[in-house]
Amino acid sequence: QGFLYTAPVREQGNIYKPNNKMMADELSEKAVRDVHTKEIDLVNRDPKHLNDDVVKIDFEDVIAEPEGTHSFDGIWKASFTTFTVTKYWFYRLLSAIFGIPMALIWGIYFAILSFLHIWAVVPCIRSYLIEIQCISRVYSICIHTFCDPLFEAVGKMFSSIRFTVRKEI
Repeated sequence: QGFLYTAPVREQGNIYKPNNKMMADELSEKAVRDVHTKEIDLVNRDPKHLNDDVVKIDFEDVIAEPEGTHSFDGIWKASFTTFTVTKYWFYRLLSAIFGIPMALIWGIYFAILSFLHIWAVVPCIRSYLIEIQCISRVYSICIHTFCDPLFEAVGKMFSSIRFTVRKEI
């Protein structure tokens, strides 16, 4: 009351302690979902279509018999079944054996990559941009001081030259 200056108060308040009741109710009603416990889709396991062009390989993409060269129908059907079932179960076996270790390795890799990007790369780039700003100003002053008059003089010299093209018959 007796102060000359009071700290400004935002209309909405702090995100942790909102001033107005409406914002407080909105925050309490929002269900905060953890990224690690979100539900995953067990049907569509590639929603962003990362592997559409790589792993959609069927029997017809690998083995084909042209016209005039056909094996017995039973052999063709057995080959198709053998290829399809082998691919399906061998993938499942490999993913059962190596899936969790590979997920661990890729999780560690992307955690290190994120850490380096957040704590090393971006700060280095920001620092470089701040430091180079001083050099760029000095460079700009030098260019404007020495090169601009030269280029302006050369431009004025060549601006008086006129070309005409005549076609003589």
